[in-house]
Amino acid sequence: MSPERIRVGEVLGEATESYRRFFGRLVGTAAIVFVVIDFLAALGAIAADDTWASGLVWGLASLLATIVGTFWIAGALVLAIDDVRDGRADTPIGELYGRVRPQLSALIAAGLLAGLGILVGFVLLIVPGLYLLVRWVLLAPVIVLERRHAGEAFSRSAELVRGHGWRVLWVVLVVGILAGLAHSALYGIFAFLPLFWQTWVGGTIADSVVAPFVAACVTCVYFRLARK
Repeated sequence: MSPERIRVGEVLGEATESYRRFFGRLVGTAAIVFVVIDFLAALGAIAADDTWASGLVWGLASLLATIVGTFWIAGALVLAIDDVRDGRADTPIGELYGRVRPQLSALIAAGLLAGLGILVGFVLLIVPGLYLLVRWVLLAPVIVLERRHAGEAFSRSAELVRGHGWRVLWVVLVVGILAGLAHSALYGIFAFLPLFWQTWVGGTIADSVVAPFVAACVTCVYFRLARK
């Protein structure tokens, strides 16, 4: 069977349905790690107003936790979306993270390299950044579901997207805008709180609600393009 044609509305509809039906499951999967990441971010935020040494220590701790935790969450959410495709959530959350662990180094390496390349592309002329973003948007599903190494994942993601670039770009733009607006709105609800609590509580809730939707959309695109 050839890959399905990518239609933005269908991708968003399919992703939204999975997100709606398994909202608690997906948000809980993300929140179990985001609560730690955003706690450290909150400590870093208030430490920055203290001494420079304290700010540096907590800032580095927060950065390390964010890098490792974010990619671990991304992998676990891909597996969670795959798990509920049959209409049931069969795999415990702890097992999802356990299954990602062997691919975690590949996720981090590929994610950091892709992020650097995309950033340089945007700085140069924006268009190269968008081009690379589209080519590499499927890195997480490819690494986790196909168990590819970081280097292989780049070529495999580009291979899957080839011929569907404009459609995938529209999905990326729409999902990015929706995610950005939702995150800002959720985080803004807690603006009345002191900085520590706003960063921890607001960040955890906003991150945990938005990340699963983004993962659902990306994973949906992967399954449509990888289907043979």
